[in-house]
Amino acid sequence: NRNYNANIGMEYFLSESSSLTGSLFYRLGSDADLSLNSGERFNDGSIVEETLRREKQTEQDNRYQVALNYVKRFGEDSDHKLTADFQFENSSEEGFTNYNEDYIFTDQTNPTGIQSEQETTTEDQKEYLLQADYVLPLGEDSRFEAGYRGNFENEVTDYVLEQENLANGDLEVNDVYTNVFDYDQNVNAIYSQYGNKFGKFSFLLGLRLEHTQLKGTIDSQLTDEDLVEEFGFPIETDFNNNYLGLFPTVNLIYNLGGSDSDSEESITVGYNRRINRPRSWFINPFPSRSSRTNVFQGNPNLEPAFSSTFDLGYLRRWEKFTLTSSIYYQHETDSFERVEENTGQQTSDGIDIIRTIPVNLSTNNRTGAELGFLYNPAKWLRLNSSFNFFQFETEGEFNGVDYSTKNTSWFARFSSKVTMPWKIDWQTNAFYRGARQDAQSDTDGILSIDLAFSKEILNNRGTLSLNVRDLLNSRKRQALTTTDFFTRYNESQWRQRQINLSFIYRFNQQLNKREGSRRGQNGGGDDDFDFEG
Repeated sequence: NRNYNANIGMEYFLSESSSLTGSLFYRLGSDADLSLNSGERFNDGSIVEETLRREKQTEQDNRYQVALNYVKRFGEDSDHKLTADFQFENSSEEGFTNYNEDYIFTDQTNPTGIQSEQETTTEDQKEYLLQADYVLPLGEDSRFEAGYRGNFENEVTDYVLEQENLANGDLEVNDVYTNVFDYDQNVNAIYSQYGNKFGKFSFLLGLRLEHTQLKGTIDSQLTDEDLVEEFGFPIETDFNNNYLGLFPTVNLIYNLGGSDSDSEESITVGYNRRINRPRSWFINPFPSRSSRTNVFQGNPNLEPAFSSTFDLGYLRRWEKFTLTSSIYYQHETDSFERVEENTGQQTSDGIDIIRTIPVNLSTNNRTGAELGFLYNPAKWLRLNSSFNFFQFETEGEFNGVDYSTKNTSWFARFSSKVTMPWKIDWQTNAFYRGARQDAQSDTDGILSIDLAFSKEILNNRGTLSLNVRDLLNSRKRQALTTTDFFTRYNESQWRQRQINLSFIYRFNQQLNKREGSRRGQNGGGDDDFDFEG
């Protein structure tokens, strides 16, 4: 896996109170993977067949991003300001995968051959971001904010599957899976919030009005009747779904400490409503194949999920120690979950084909409690930790199967910062997610530890850093899935332990940079597992 990145930026001061920042980011990447998959088939407890599948995948990635940020400050109060952002990102990916599977041994006299397959995928994506924010302080304890955010994405995926004709050895296009998917997600939001303080009582009220458009067209060789026969439910090949919603936020704080108290103590009450939009690969109904027998299929009928969360918190802060705690309740409707089912189809050698599909399965309820602390015993040591325990309950069914479940789980975080001799900073981040269960799977716990060391050199113009991600190489997802028609154990790891050494030198620039636009300059997001699910 090789990636080459370049980033250049400039900040121009239009006046004493305004500035314009521009940046250009470019990435060129290539990726080559070889996967070996060994499969064993049993009959009445005795092994009857063993196969070895080779997956060879190559991918080319080319993307660039342009960003502009404008800041205008009003008067001497630096908090009274207007900011505006524009960002455009263009990316293209080309992927090719070759599948070959052979028998290691079999008890069949004349076994049926296993088709070789080739996948070709081309993805072109464009994304625009427009955002403006205005902040107006209203006295010492009051503040008003308002803004607009528009995010516009277009993604075109051209997918071709070719399979071997066992009669003559030629590769032929499979029209069932081959398609072009043109997908748009457009989100427009206006929002405002107001905060104030009266004695020991303070509050923050916010409201966001948001319109979401999920729009797509599917170019396929199959008719609507063919799609129903192949996939088991009607599929919209030209859809335009629009959702308009109001999302309030309420935060109330009451300070329990007196003016002569040597500690801070408060109680908070909060409420917010959120939207969870499905991503493009959850929408595309044409399957991507992790093997001949396992496919992932999106669902164009998928709708966003909406959740409301209530929480009650308590905070106590001493000179060197801070304690936080809360209890919360979350109610989510139209929650989309992944379910696995038998397609009723088989491979050329008679193995059932299993599909995974996201659906608006259920109503989810989550109740939990969180406890955290921050401890600063000395200037050279800072400790931070939190523990979260929760119960979740899911109610829903799909295609006549009840997927309701009720379970408990937990996760914990720990971080520390230590200033060592010679002013070397040492940071540690640790995360553990406890085991959990749902209607089909039991997932083991995951432990992850990251370390980082840094030192300022050359009169604070240079920074030398060393970091290790996943120190114990333990960031692995292990799950056992059990259904009426198959049992599967899965162990996956996105990437193994990584060690990075970096050096940064700043020309004519202080260590603490001026405020500016730093959004999205990495050209992409974190691709690690979502630990909290």
